[in-house]
Amino acid sequence: MKIGFIGLGIMGESMCENIVKKHDDTVYVFDFVKEKADLLAAKGAVACRDSVELAKVSDVIISMVPKSEHSKAVYTGILEVLDSTKTCIDMSTIDPSVSVKIAEMVKKTGAGFIDAPVVKSKPAAVAGKLGIYVGGDEETYERMRPILLYMGENVKHMGENGKGLVMKICHNALVSQIQNGVNETIALAARNGISLMDYGEAVSYGGGQNFYLDSKKAFLDAEDYTTAFSVENMAKDVSICMKLADECGFSMPGEQAVWGVYEKAMEAGYGNEDFCATIKIVKR
Repeated sequence: MKIGFIGLGIMGESMCENIVKKHDDTVYVFDFVKEKADLLAAKGAVACRDSVELAKVSDVIISMVPKSEHSKAVYTGILEVLDSTKTCIDMSTIDPSVSVKIAEMVKKTGAGFIDAPVVKSKPAAVAGKLGIYVGGDEETYERMRPILLYMGENVKHMGENGKGLVMKICHNALVSQIQNGVNETIALAARNGISLMDYGEAVSYGGGQNFYLDSKKAFLDAEDYTTAFSVENMAKDVSICMKLADECGFSMPGEQAVWGVYEKAMEAGYGNEDFCATIKIVKR
């Protein structure tokens, strides 16, 4: 089974590298930045000149691109070479409603399609220990599960097309609200003479302990905003959440407050920094 991988950014590069290391057949790659494809080619993949060439020679086509419009462009671009012998896996984090439309478009060719967005950040991508939420029919999910397990250790089928993305957006909305609570209480503690590291240890003794604080407290204390997952990417996910809630007629005042923080972080030019850099906005 030949696999093609489109989109070799911060996450896609390491996800694809795990496939190259673990899969026993050819892995084709494409990215608009040629150097990124060349890097994977040096590790055993075969670089393609564009997505269409990749889709022609691949049995499974995986995409990991930034936004809804990019996913739509990928699948519109390769539509003419899809058929019942191929399966598409979009691992991008995009609007669920857009993903459902892409799935409908792809499935009309006879090809299979699942959405399979990931959780956790770069270190987990490198280690092949991502969490993956899947939307699509059960049969396609079961066939693609071994490939997904090259990249993640926890893979869960959430339901029909689009449901993997709904779960991803709910997950990241929860993370964003936990983050905002951590930021606000760190700032309050600091104004009352409590250091960040003392705060972190004290929180670990009670019900407020959380993965975000445990994994980020040393970086926050050092004011190290080296990017594992960017402000820009989380801002996109928060925006998708607000749109999804609006489509459902559901009010999320907590997430609305988070969105205000992310808007200010983007305006301040923090978009390329790690998403923990939002603390600079809250402290201010």
